[in-house]
Amino acid sequence: MSKKLIRFDWAIKKMLRHKANFGILEGFLSELLHFDITIVDILEAESNKEDEYDKYNRVDILVKSQNDELMLIEVQNDSEVDYFQRMLYGVSKLVTEYIKEGESYGTIKKIYSINIVYFGLGQGKDYVYEYKGEFVGLHKNDILKPNNFQKKSYNIEKIADIFPKYYLLKINNFNDIAKDTLDEWVYFLKNSEVKDNFKAKGLDKAKEKLRYENLTEEDQKMYNRFQENRRIEKSVTYTAKIEAHQERSIEVAKNFIALGLEDSIIAQGTGLTIEQIEELRNEKKQ
Repeated sequence: MSKKLIRFDWAIKKMLRHKANFGILEGFLSELLHFDITIVDILEAESNKEDEYDKYNRVDILVKSQNDELMLIEVQNDSEVDYFQRMLYGVSKLVTEYIKEGESYGTIKKIYSINIVYFGLGQGKDYVYEYKGEFVGLHKNDILKPNNFQKKSYNIEKIADIFPKYYLLKINNFNDIAKDTLDEWVYFLKNSEVKDNFKAKGLDKAKEKLRYENLTEEDQKMYNRFQENRRIEKSVTYTAKIEAHQERSIEVAKNFIALGLEDSIIAQGTGLTIEQIEELRNEKKQ
C-alpha cells in the first residue's frame, strides 16, 4: 500500500531547491521532455519571487540544466483567466533578467516554460499540452527556416527551436489511470502518492524523500499550515461562488416578480424558496 506524500508545490518551496533532492525534479523533467536532464543549479529571479498573494496560490522554481537551458516550472492552484498572458510575461521577463548589458542575445540557449495548473484553462480534454510555434508565410504558406549559420551557431533545425517551449499540465483533467511513465508523474502531482509499481524517473526519490513523517517537526507544522490555508482558500472561493449565484438568482427573481409570475414558477426558475420570494415581494411593496 503506497503512502500519501507531501504536495509537489510545497516540496518545491522547501525541499526540491536543495542539491540532495535534484534527482526528483530531474526525473520529472526527463519524463516530460523525453530526454535526460541534469540540474546544474536552482536560480532565483525577480520574476519568480513570491508576494503575499502568491504565498499559497502559486509557487515556481527556475532550473538551469547541463546545457545552459533555463526551465521555469510554475504550479498554479487558483483560477486566473489571464494565465496564458502570465506565461508569456514570465518568460519575457526571464529573458531580460538573464541577458546582461553588452551580452549577445544568443546567451539564452533555450527556455522551457512548464506550467502545472489545478483549474480549467482554455478548452480541451487532454491533460498535457505542448506549444509548437512556426512562422508561416501569409501568401506562399511556406515555413520560415534558419540559415546554415544559424543552425550551426545555435544548434537548431527550425526557427521554433529558438523560442520558448511551453508545456501545460492540466492536472484536474487526468483520470488517475497511469498508462506511461509521464502519467505516473501526473498521478503523483494530482494525488501526492507514488504507487509501488511506478517506474518513472525521479519518483523513487520522491517516494523516499517526500514522506510527511520524514519532515522535521518544524517543517511538519509549516506543511500543516500550508494545507490548512489551501482548505481555507478553497472554502472562501466556494462561498464566493455560492454568494454570487445567490445574488444572480435574487436579481432574476425580482425581474420575474415584476413580470407577474407566480411564486412556484419563480422558485423553479431560480432555486429560491417560496419564503425568500415572498420576502422579495414584501421588499418591493415597501
